[in-house]
Amino acid sequence: MVTDILNWLQNLPQPALVGATGLLVFLECTIGLGFLAPGESGLLVAATTAHTVPRFLILWAVVTVCATTGDSIGFLIGRRWGPRLRETKLIQKHGVDAWDRATGILHRRGAWAVFFARFLPVIRTLTPAAAGTSGLPYRKFLPAAFAGALCWSALHISIGVALGEAAKKIESAMSTGGFVILAVLAAVGIFFVLRRRKKHAAAQQEHTGSKI
Repeated sequence: MVTDILNWLQNLPQPALVGATGLLVFLECTIGLGFLAPGESGLLVAATTAHTVPRFLILWAVVTVCATTGDSIGFLIGRRWGPRLRETKLIQKHGVDAWDRATGILHRRGAWAVFFARFLPVIRTLTPAAAGTSGLPYRKFLPAAFAGALCWSALHISIGVALGEAAKKIESAMSTGGFVILAVLAAVGIFFVLRRRKKHAAAQQEHTGSKI
């Protein structure tokens, strides 16, 4: 089943798959939408299809550009609305702590915080807007956001490719005798569980009899 799903994904039109992944990442990086759009999960799934060098490079380039663009929009929103963003219902409900952490890191680390926040869930979504609110110049923000997106996308695409190959190998091993081994282990496990329950029941019965 795993191999069938992976083959189905790999046979999808590449432009559509890459475009959908880029859109998910873009939405995740835009302030607030990261709570709704599973960009990281979608990237890992799509990355299982990036088993050739051209596919890897295309997905990497598209995701990097989409992530950087989403971060830039988040930055501009922060620059436009400022600290009032912290009082919005969405951030009050989902991310006040993450907003405060992002703001604190930005004040201490500046552009470096933008780079490292890319690898932190939730904080990744709020950092661009917090950077715009903090007054960090865009000329410093953009290189850090691009470098973070470049490294983050390369890491997750590599993980996705590795997971896809590992899943195929595991399923192949299971189909060539693994199911027999699994059945034997399950039978042994059931035997010991039943044996333990029988001993426990006998001990309880003996204990009850001694009380009487």
